[in-house]
Amino acid sequence: MKITATIQARMGSSRLPRKTLMPIMGKPMLWYQIERIKQSRLIDEIIIATSTAAADDEIEKFGKEIGIKVFRGSENDVFGRVVECLKTHQVEIHTEFMGDNPIPDAVLVDSIIGFYLKNKDKYDYVTNSLSTTYPAGFEVYVYAAKALIEAEKYITEPKLREHVGLHIYQKTDHFRVCNLEAPEAIRKYTDYHFEVDTVEDFEVITAIIEHFFEKNPHFAMIEAIQFLESRPDLLAKNSEIHRRWKEFRKD
Repeated sequence: MKITATIQARMGSSRLPRKTLMPIMGKPMLWYQIERIKQSRLIDEIIIATSTAAADDEIEKFGKEIGIKVFRGSENDVFGRVVECLKTHQVEIHTEFMGDNPIPDAVLVDSIIGFYLKNKDKYDYVTNSLSTTYPAGFEVYVYAAKALIEAEKYITEPKLREHVGLHIYQKTDHFRVCNLEAPEAIRKYTDYHFEVDTVEDFEVITAIIEHFFEKNPHFAMIEAIQFLESRPDLLAKNSEIHRRWKEFRKD
């Protein structure tokens, strides 16, 4: 079965516009995410799922330049955009990424995909994000594309269409959901943030990439954690930022 990763990316962020293509060491932030996902041994293809807004022409151009497929759909109906992407590309197994999580750990990604493959007869949706046991920015979501397509009939609030997997994992009466929690040693780092919502977040990610990428581009999650642990100035930089996703967590 083909395993496809999609990256939801657009230029119109309300808190940090154009963040997706903001440069770090001469490369757009999105480039680093793609390079990190490419290290997965199980993902067969990557598709950037962006919008039809004129501002996102740059993302399509960038994808073509580096040989990555690009799908364009609704700007605000993110659920619809991703569903149409999965249908258009006949995706079987979907691994979902957000464009504001630029340094995914490929080993962690593969461990969760591997768990899903071994247990796909028991679970429709496997993730590590339903409760906060991993640092933000290392979320992984794996599920059968047909589950997301089916989930559309359960959406009752149009405003929630800006979210994707939410419509599977909140419907446990219809879908079999599994949350994988972090090892005990990782759980004390749940207040570390490796996502990019604000300029402070971007500064943190920039510092991490500048520290690692030249000599160790495939650095692990624990190495990024240890680096922030050694840099309390960076850790404090984005520690007080409001995170919108927390309202959906079972913490």
